[in-house]
Amino acid sequence: MKKTKYPINKEYFPLSLYTPTMTPSGIARANRIYRAPKSIYNDPALNIRTLEIPGYKDGMIELMIITPVGIETPAPCFYFIHGGGFVFEATSAHYRRAVSFAKDAECIVAFVKYRQGPDYTFPYPQEDSYAALVWLHEHAEEIGIDPDRIGIGGDSAGGTLTVTSCLMARDRESGIRPLFQLLIYPFLDRRGESESYRKYTDTPVWNSTLSKQVNKIIDPHPEEVPLEFRSPVEADSLEGLPPAYIEVAEFDALRDDGILYSKLLQEAGVDVEFHDTQGTMHGYDYVTNAPTTLLMQVLRTEYIKRKFGEEK
Repeated sequence: MKKTKYPINKEYFPLSLYTPTMTPSGIARANRIYRAPKSIYNDPALNIRTLEIPGYKDGMIELMIITPVGIETPAPCFYFIHGGGFVFEATSAHYRRAVSFAKDAECIVAFVKYRQGPDYTFPYPQEDSYAALVWLHEHAEEIGIDPDRIGIGGDSAGGTLTVTSCLMARDRESGIRPLFQLLIYPFLDRRGESESYRKYTDTPVWNSTLSKQVNKIIDPHPEEVPLEFRSPVEADSLEGLPPAYIEVAEFDALRDDGILYSKLLQEAGVDVEFHDTQGTMHGYDYVTNAPTTLLMQVLRTEYIKRKFGEEK
């Protein structure tokens, strides 16, 4: 069937022609090439180390700590969770974004490699992501971070894991109070009833057809997983969650997820900064040097710096 032609900004060509293959072989093929670019390890302005920490059910996960050289400690920490439909590893663009946050927001960045499908289904990604947040808080002194200045954020599936980590921190009475949640085109509504979900079935990079396919892989036993882990907008309450920066893309099946979550947070008394990008598709900022990407990265960084500055 012929794909719909969407008026996506030319700055995103040729990414605007790409759609992943949601099969075990397609996932494995993509994950063989997704890795941290070597260039970030050669940056003299950064100290990068990767630790093994405890995850869900006694498993071990990796946590990369990106520290700007010479930063005054205890420093604020941005905990960044990558997207990828809960099945794809972080791309080079995710790592470059993490480095950008560390340098430009003048903070330590923690970057988690949570376990994902098809081998690890829900709630492994959620529990691993939360476990890393708890570990950061408990080991703040040895890492050189201020436990009272931890913000959390992510894109797409990483947006889901950001919100579920905030919900767990609140509901499990952990004593952890993230300063903010920064969400980039997040997946937050598993019901598939929104206008954008029905409309964008064949958009590039991600669409509702792919969402349906990945859901069968990552959430095979929904009755065994808490509803708010699978669909955060359906949580019983959003009161007490941290302030939010929410960004959505125009031609994206998940567009209405971010819009709805923004509305629900405001109704719950949570401050929200909302950005509606135009001419964009899901994952648009994988093109790291596109003008719109650069603009939005500035706005994200300004938000992070502002929130960290409020707590000094």
